[in-house]
Amino acid sequence: MNEKSKKAPVNRISISLPDELHAELDSMVIERGFESRSQAINDMLRQHLAEHKREKGNEVMVGTITILYNNGTRGLQKTIADLQYQHLDEVISSLHVHLADNQTMEVILVQGPALTVQAVANEIIALRGVITGKLQLMGAVIPPLHPMTPKARKAGQ
Repeated sequence: MNEKSKKAPVNRISISLPDELHAELDSMVIERGFESRSQAINDMLRQHLAEHKREKGNEVMVGTITILYNNGTRGLQKTIADLQYQHLDEVISSLHVHLADNQTMEVILVQGPALTVQAVANEIIALRGVITGKLQLMGAVIPPLHPMTPKARKAGQ
């Protein structure tokens, strides 16, 4: 099997751009190191479509909640951990890194319906002591971590 036959089929389209937008696109392609305009436009479309899915709210999406918080806020770390336990269906894992100036950055990997994940992020980001936070979602899904065994399927029936 040759290299070309391994690639997913693509559709060729044509777009018309004003000169200024065309120049900005070419500049971005160079600055960000894309191999082609098509690669850059694919990246932008994926981001825009993921945002559209997020706005619809019912699509299952994967992403991260990234927060920066003050370690000195009494009970904050426990509250963040408690919220993650309350949302075990959405929270996959988390990583925190201690930073200078008594601050911690925590990255929480999440998956679920976009509106549900947004609600979890809002709840965490709104906590007293959280300096800033951001939810980043993508239109992808993590495969099941523990597929049901025949024994588990039988027990669930």
